[in-house]
Amino acid sequence: MTTRLNPYISFRDQARPALEFYRDALGGELTLSTFGESGMPDAPEADLIMHGQLETPAGFTLMVADTPPGMDYSPGMNISVSLSGDSGDELRGYWAKLIEGGTVTVKLEKQMWGDEFGMCVDRFGISWMVNIGQPQA
Repeated sequence: MTTRLNPYISFRDQARPALEFYRDALGGELTLSTFGESGMPDAPEADLIMHGQLETPAGFTLMVADTPPGMDYSPGMNISVSLSGDSGDELRGYWAKLIEGGTVTVKLEKQMWGDEFGMCVDRFGISWMVNIGQPQA
């Protein structure tokens, strides 16, 4: 897998219908993971989308998630840029540069789903997510 750059849109309880709408409009295959499937089966947000992804025949990738209760959500300000791939050294290098003068909101470290993941806001106010995928067994 190569490193990819794509939009990541946050919703408030609407990620599933939004991604289904985008699939109908753009075509492609959906991958959906709920908070419940990701280790929080009893949480109030268990049925909400922790991560959804649309891969289209044209090569577009769109990622979405529901914003959990208690986290800020501002419609219109809910888009981040996601860097993802399996090249840890390359992605950690991007991370180190992106956080210079910015703010780390989620430390880049191993998460419950097995990947390394972090979130930051760069010095220009742009939200970034970095996900380093782990090799599949």
